[in-house]
Amino acid sequence: MARNRSSRNRTTFFFCTFFAIIALCAFVPVFAPLPSLSSHSLHDHSLSRHKKVTTQKFEIANDMFWKDGQPFQIIGGDLHYFRVLPEYWEDRLLKAKALGLNTIQTYVPWNLHEPKPGKLVFEGIADIVSFLKLCHKLGFLVMLRPGPYICAEWDLGGFPAWLLAIEPTVRLRSSDPAFLHLVEGWWAILLQKVAPLLYENGGPVIMVQIENEYGSYGNDKAYLHQLVTFARSHLGDDIILYTTDGGTRETLERGTISGDAVFSAVDFTTGDEPWPIFQLQKKFNAPGKSPPLSAEFYTGWLTHWGEKLAETDADFTAAALEKILSRNGSAVLYMAHGGTNFGFYNGANTGGIESDYKPDLTSYDYDAPIRETGDVNNAKFKAIRSVIKKYSTKSLPSVPPNKEKAGYGPIDLQKKEFLFDILNRINSIGIVKSENPISMESVGQMFGFLLYVSEYAAKADGSVLSIPKVHDRAQVFISCSSEDNGGRPIFVGTMERWSNQTLGLPKIKCISNISLYVLVENMGRVNYGSYIFDRKGILSSVYLDGRILQGWKMLSFPFNNLNEVPKTNPVIAYSESTEKSARRKAKENVSKEPSFYAGHFSIDKENDIKDTFISFNGWGKGIAFVNEFNIGRYWPMRGPQCSLYVPAPILKQGENVVVVLELESPSPKLVIHSVDQPDFTCQLISQTSNEDQVN
Repeated sequence: MARNRSSRNRTTFFFCTFFAIIALCAFVPVFAPLPSLSSHSLHDHSLSRHKKVTTQKFEIANDMFWKDGQPFQIIGGDLHYFRVLPEYWEDRLLKAKALGLNTIQTYVPWNLHEPKPGKLVFEGIADIVSFLKLCHKLGFLVMLRPGPYICAEWDLGGFPAWLLAIEPTVRLRSSDPAFLHLVEGWWAILLQKVAPLLYENGGPVIMVQIENEYGSYGNDKAYLHQLVTFARSHLGDDIILYTTDGGTRETLERGTISGDAVFSAVDFTTGDEPWPIFQLQKKFNAPGKSPPLSAEFYTGWLTHWGEKLAETDADFTAAALEKILSRNGSAVLYMAHGGTNFGFYNGANTGGIESDYKPDLTSYDYDAPIRETGDVNNAKFKAIRSVIKKYSTKSLPSVPPNKEKAGYGPIDLQKKEFLFDILNRINSIGIVKSENPISMESVGQMFGFLLYVSEYAAKADGSVLSIPKVHDRAQVFISCSSEDNGGRPIFVGTMERWSNQTLGLPKIKCISNISLYVLVENMGRVNYGSYIFDRKGILSSVYLDGRILQGWKMLSFPFNNLNEVPKTNPVIAYSESTEKSARRKAKENVSKEPSFYAGHFSIDKENDIKDTFISFNGWGKGIAFVNEFNIGRYWPMRGPQCSLYVPAPILKQGENVVVVLELESPSPKLVIHSVDQPDFTCQLISQTSNEDQVN
């Protein structure tokens, strides 16, 4: 998506266990390339299997789109299957239909479908074929954006993080043969699933995008041409391939493919005059092959942690859309429906320097007309629908109602275990040792947390710790086994990528060496710009009093993610003895030690199962799971998001279990709340509170 960032401050379903995966995380950071595939043989094989069985045809001529010989105006919207539970795909699509859309555009995130080399996932939330078939059933055409880079405010722009662990280094988004070899293997799998669903084969897919806004990144034309070759080898010569780039001469020169083999679409800031940009678009398409298309018409914008929630005026947005549609231009709303960055898949942006790191919220509401929860009873939906209705060739269906929501009240939590107590249960084969710290990816962990452990000799006046490059947020602890508290880690401080400073380690009288623990959280990889090669963990030497500290152990805390399949049941210790142990240690512990809390709430009747939100007001920072589903990150201390969306399909009749990993500041009452409305006011509440204290 997007991009003139300098001009605006925009800056399956059966999931993994919490801890068993940790004990199974032995890993050798060597990645064999996917099998080589001959483009020629794939072309013959693919096309022989998917011969045309219909007379359907979608084409470009006379600067217009044509569907089955009739002029066609694309009135579309982005709706990402991987940000919506499959049980809700139809609900969201029907609301897109009621908005007046005739086309759905979606990205395909490689990392969701191949979380580990050779491990392919196309089930549950990753079941793209079922999603495309549902679009077809409901009468939508589809514009598909398979990348391999997608941006999308999605971790690493959709690239699998294991690409960052390959040695020698693979140059992403380039004609590097090693990278292209991997892309060829991935597309060989993906595009053969897509080929039967092309419009000419009776399916919904009318266009397939090549890369994504490449003109905002590079100028490697050989790379783009090779992607075209890959796409044609699987999809044939009739499918319309397209690029999308910002509506400036520079980005179009860098990101488009000359000739008539690939159609060049544009995007630009909502409120810009569209028709001068469409005239510029013509210069980068063959004569008669340039129907005006805004492939990303921004209905809203993204929000990072610590920012005010991004909102745009409904009437302003609708008026800007009408400028395009009124002159027979085409537009795709980005987003029609944003959805949610469940699990650990949110992306991040940077400013002018790499340390200016800005991770995205769990919510991807985007201030879109169809809200994160699917709600459509809002001013923006009504305003946009009113405009589209004027230019639609068909009458619009009635608007489906909002999903019902419920608040199930307070949820009392109990501390179950300190995070560091899990260390006693980790198999030694899951520990990676190295003289110097190594990245999360090189350890074989792609998401979650990585614990770095070393030791140093005590000094009479304490020590100074420096980690020049930590991605993204590190909590530092020390412990002494000879101390009366049994050597429990003592919280020292936090080191953050965006404000990295030295940290003073306190003076401790210790007979043995002092243990140093650095717990690093991966808060989402950069998805846009020159700093996209965003490895996680400690990426530099660690300095103690100016000298390099060596001798490290790395221990993984990955946790379950969207596309991970559980092998065993959760291993949170709910036994009576464990609870007593946790309570006893809690009294002894005076530091901010990350801990697990668990609670439950009951739903008596099946008809009472509704969408809800878990409010973390009064808590610090962490991640939460409902019935083993990773509903995402919370950080009300930073805001603006205070609550996490819990769709009804996650819930069940009877007891529903909530597990929280709180990293630093649990609410003293150990209570969270199930409420019936989202809350994005935490930052404002914090600011108001601070102002009151000053006054």
